[in-house]
Amino acid sequence: MSQYAIVTDLNRCVGCLGCSVACKALNGVQIGSYWNKVIRVGPNPIDGGSGQYPDVYMYFLPLSCQHCENPECVKVCPTEASHKLADGSVQIDKSKCIGCQFCVMSCPYGVRYLNKDEGVVEKCTLCEQKIAEGGIPQCVAQCGGCARWFGDLDEGFDSFTGPGGRKMTEFIEKFDEDADIFHLPDVGNKPSFAYILRNHRWKGANA
Repeated sequence: MSQYAIVTDLNRCVGCLGCSVACKALNGVQIGSYWNKVIRVGPNPIDGGSGQYPDVYMYFLPLSCQHCENPECVKVCPTEASHKLADGSVQIDKSKCIGCQFCVMSCPYGVRYLNKDEGVVEKCTLCEQKIAEGGIPQCVAQCGGCARWFGDLDEGFDSFTGPGGRKMTEFIEKFDEDADIFHLPDVGNKPSFAYILRNHRWKGANA
């Protein structure tokens, strides 16, 4: 069994929202809803600094379904509409979804929502239609800062590719030496997506 995931280099993300726009355009996400949104974390004071410019830092955090190893949303779904595939991604079978929103309430990251027009829950699918054809998620393919990378955690970071098919381990020099790896808070669900952050204190999605 695989575990597909996205790794985001937060030091390279400039908050351009290109990933959000690309996602909405490809997947027809409704106005006012997002499968992928970008949160500004900070500004926060640099340790030992005054807390005033220039002694502050901030970073941008792309946030979407984390395609967890042990997803809470799957556990609470009464119809098995929310389910986990062999590739590790978490998907929603709209033909089974009754719009009860139990999964929305159980998600620790608030990345699911009810499509009121269709009466079903939606979220990031990791662009399964592109992956099935050997591609990568649109948010990764269209990342102008080369900050996002897609691959299989079971195969290691050598499997992760980004825009133009570039390898993450080739693009991020001395990756293992310079970078700290973080995840969103784990409440037993084991989020799969990872974030790289250098020279700043990790605050997750909290400003």
